[in-house]
Parts: sequence; structure tokens; C-alpha cells
Amino acid sequence: MFKGSMVAVVTPFKNGKLDEKALGDLIEFQIKNGTDVIVPCGTTGESATLSHEEHHRVVEFTVQTVNKRVPVIAGAGSNSTSETVELTKYAQKAGANGVLLITPYYNKPTQEGLYRHFKHVAETVDIPIILYNVPGRTSVNMLPSTVARLRELKNIVGLKEATGDLKQISEILRLCGRDFDVLSGDDFTTLPMLAIGGVGAISVTANVAPADCAGMFDAFFAGKMEEALKFHYKMEPLHSAMFIETNPIPAKTSLALMGKISEEFRLPLCPMSDANKDKLKKTLKEYGLIS
Repeated sequence: MFKGSMVAVVTPFKNGKLDEKALGDLIEFQIKNGTDVIVPCGTTGESATLSHEEHHRVVEFTVQTVNKRVPVIAGAGSNSTSETVELTKYAQKAGANGVLLITPYYNKPTQEGLYRHFKHVAETVDIPIILYNVPGRTSVNMLPSTVARLRELKNIVGLKEATGDLKQISEILRLCGRDFDVLSGDDFTTLPMLAIGGVGAISVTANVAPADCAGMFDAFFAGKMEEALKFHYKMEPLHSAMFIETNPIPAKTSLALMGKISEEFRLPLCPMSDANKDKLKKTLKEYGLIS
């Protein structure tokens, strides 16, 4: 259902408020450079510090701006099942093509708790659901056996897998079948994941280098493995730079240096250290993104 290069788009702020002009420009930049799916209100979109009103507006604005040119998968997850249902219902009402639902964080639910959480949401709405497993952020790892149980629910269509563990990813693909969309949530392992049956990535790096991210997918799907490998190795330093500090600090700093947004974050995120910013600038210059 969903495949290719998908961007976990940042949420630009200006003077503490959503900068709709900058967000609109970012969306146009992505579509112009071949991005296949826009994903607002994910981890990279600082969803944890958006008010419900802001969250709703980002989703609504993104759907309106995209105007059906590419699919929109709206981040709608929370550590509260009722809040997840509310955000998911709004995304569906706003016209999103799917939702991305993170495993509940802080609560540390059991595997049965994870199953019941997602089952409840899936039975309450009929929008396509992409599960999101990122233990480094949530302190809980959704196991392949749990994903396989959830895969039986008709509107759970895929998984964003951000463990970076190819063994776990391979087991998920084996258990769930090739018609279940397994997406990389870890830019470093996107190409290896494609090689074992993955179909896409929800990328941080695509915020700053959308054409190259899309180019790698285009080459891979065309059977041009050597060309895909060239993109993979070209982007490797950029992937590292995007995580030199907590995501999305490097991505937003890069976009600010590229003149696309203001360098503004929501506390507790803050500007990066001078030393790391110098390292980031060096990588961006070598890549040709800034002069």
C-alpha cells in the first residue's frame, strides 16, 4: 500500500508558533525532489510537544498542501490509547491516507498490552495503520510475534521498524508475508532492509537530501543495485550527521543552515553545541548542501 521514500518531516516554528509558510515550502521541496509519502507529526516532527490543536493543524495543513499529489501518513500515536484514538480519528477526518502509531512510551506495556492497544485503535477506525517500533525512544520492543498477531487485523497494513536489527526485521517479514509493508525507520539500514523484503523508509535524512533518498529507491526498484549502493554510501556520512545529537536537532539545524526554516525547537530540545554544529556544517559542505 505504501512504498518508497517517505519523509518524517520536521515541524518548523517561528517565535514559538507553527510556521505554516515554512512547512508549506518544505512540503513543496519534498514533492519536487521525488519524495513518495509525506509523514507529519512523527518523532522528527516534535509531536510530543505539540498541543492537540497544533497537532490537528499540522495534519490538516499537510493534507491540504499536498492536495493528493502523494499520500500523507499522519503521526497519531500516544502513550494513551484514548488519545491515540482521538488523534487517529482526526487524521482520518482531515483526509490523511494512513496513520503512523508509535508503541506507547513510558508506560512500558507488555506484549499483550501492546496487542490490545493497537487492536482497540484498529477496531475503532477504518483508516490504514502503520505500526511504529522504536525501542530507543519508548523503552519497549514490539516483538515479531506480536506484529504477526496484529497483522491479522484488516486495517493494520505495515510497520515502521526502527530497531536497526535485521534479524528481527527478517523474522517480521517471514511471519507477516510480503503483502505487509515493512518500512525502515533507521536510515543506516534502509538498503539492507530492502534487500530482504522491505518496501520503504520513513526517513530523517530525506528532510535535507530528498532527491538522493528517492534516487536510491528508484534505482533499487529498477534493479540497478550498483546505482542504489552508490546512493547508500554517498549518504552514509549524512545519516550519521543527522544523529550527532538527538533527532530532530541536527535535521532542523541543517534546514536552517540551508535557509529553509528558522533554527527553533521546543523545550526540552535545544540548539546543538557549537562543537557539534561545526561538525554538522563540515558534513553539509562536503555533501554540497551549503556553501
